[in-house]
Amino acid sequence: MLVPRPISGGILLSYKCSSECKHCMYACSPNWKADWISLKDADKILNQLADKIQASPLGPDKIDINHGLHFTGGEPFLNYDLLLKITDLASKLKIPSMFVETNCFWCKDDEATRNKLVELKRAGLNGILISVNPFILEQVPFEKTERGFRISSEIFGENAIIYQDLFYNIFKLLKLKDTLPFEEFLRKSPDSLQYVELIPMGRAVYKIGHLFKKYKAKNFFNLSCKGDLLRDWHVHIDNYGNYMTGYCGGISLGDAKDLNLILEGIDLDEFPILKALISNLKQLYRIGVEQFGYKERNEGYISKCHLCVDIRRHIVQITDKFKELKPKELYYNLE
Repeated sequence: MLVPRPISGGILLSYKCSSECKHCMYACSPNWKADWISLKDADKILNQLADKIQASPLGPDKIDINHGLHFTGGEPFLNYDLLLKITDLASKLKIPSMFVETNCFWCKDDEATRNKLVELKRAGLNGILISVNPFILEQVPFEKTERGFRISSEIFGENAIIYQDLFYNIFKLLKLKDTLPFEEFLRKSPDSLQYVELIPMGRAVYKIGHLFKKYKAKNFFNLSCKGDLLRDWHVHIDNYGNYMTGYCGGISLGDAKDLNLILEGIDLDEFPILKALISNLKQLYRIGVEQFGYKERNEGYISKCHLCVDIRRHIVQITDKFKELKPKELYYNLE
């Protein structure tokens, strides 16, 4: 399998987060060990990304969600010193359109918030993406989000962006300041959830699966994950070096510390789960059922990703034989 060169992506500094959002694709939470990416590993990875990452169409000093390189997690501001050092490393390599993604839990007062952002900009950071949605609102007071965006806009201008601004505006209209349980938000704004870009994978399939229609496993048998796994944009590399494409948390195409080796091609005979997913979901289902006793969920599945992650989670609990199923800890943090 030939893996395309990545044109944009993100580096997870850690899976550890200040929040445990119901929709998190990578099952991040405060429960993860603080296994932060080392500067040595980050340097190796950044050096291999430097000639591959493409700038935003608006220019190398501009940012948007699916271009350039972003630092994420988990929550990168849990280890601000590391974030600052990695920003400096990437800046010296002239990696374009570089930004950080955050939930603003750390924006406790104006002065401290401004000092951190100014320092990051001086180190070479081009911008910031502030995550805003009903799931983060459960755990991060909206007044911190407002402060983070206000001060980020002062420092980064148009390179301070909100994802998703619809919810930012709704929270403003509701005059929120504190946190708000997800169920209460639905009562206050029952129609707004249809506008959230909610990818039915990761923790979402277990925590908010009740909001979706469900189907039998066979409905997804003819679907393939080839397009997702061979995507060249918005790839992710975690703190252990796992190279992940298509938002597919827990599926590693190899060690990104040797990214150029991955790009030479993957022998699918060494990665049976990947080989099945490149073909169709029925092949993965057969592996799960015939080799590891997987039983189909009576209530069904909301997406092909739900079926996939549920089978993978079952397999990981039984065996370590599949080197593409990494990190193993992700599967134990989904529920």
